[in-house]
Amino acid sequence: MKSIAISGSLRKNVGKRDAKELRYQGLVPAVLYGGKEQTHFSVSAADLKQVLYTADVVFLELDIDGKKVRAVVQEAQFHPLTDLVTHVDFLELFDDKEVSINIPVNLTGTSPGVRLGGKLVQKLRKLRVKALPNNMPQVINVPMESLEVGKSFRVRQVELENATVLNNSDDTIVSVIMSRALRQAEQEAAKAAKGGKK
Repeated sequence: MKSIAISGSLRKNVGKRDAKELRYQGLVPAVLYGGKEQTHFSVSAADLKQVLYTADVVFLELDIDGKKVRAVVQEAQFHPLTDLVTHVDFLELFDDKEVSINIPVNLTGTSPGVRLGGKLVQKLRKLRVKALPNNMPQVINVPMESLEVGKSFRVRQVELENATVLNNSDDTIVSVIMSRALRQAEQEAAKAAKGGKK
């Protein structure tokens, strides 16, 4: 799992005025939970960019005034107008404690159905996975080689070692459906075949 080091500073005051002042300085109010007690601190907005604006799941080596912990972003709040991050929740990670994280889906290979002109429809771009931090996959690879037109790849077909997918097992991750062009081509071929029989 990819890991990034970020430094933070403990917050002396926890209130709206203090949070506003922090944002004015280019800092983001944050909270770390999952351990014995919650820790309120602030981190640089610039440091968070490499964590928040990526499809990858990133583990963080947080250094909060000298106290080092491993964590993952659990939730980030953004300003509705400026889209700037306004608050981040971090979850502390422990080697012996399972966590649930949304892991991105990566489609691999080429679908024969798509090659024939079918349309690829991806319904799930992330799956909720439960595992110990060291067993957490970076991505979930979904092979496309067996996807003919009309076929789907479902959650239950995902195979992970030492990790569990929490989504409904019947949920479709990706499917190949008949495209309008392919349907038209098939209809025209059927018409031509009928005409040729006369």
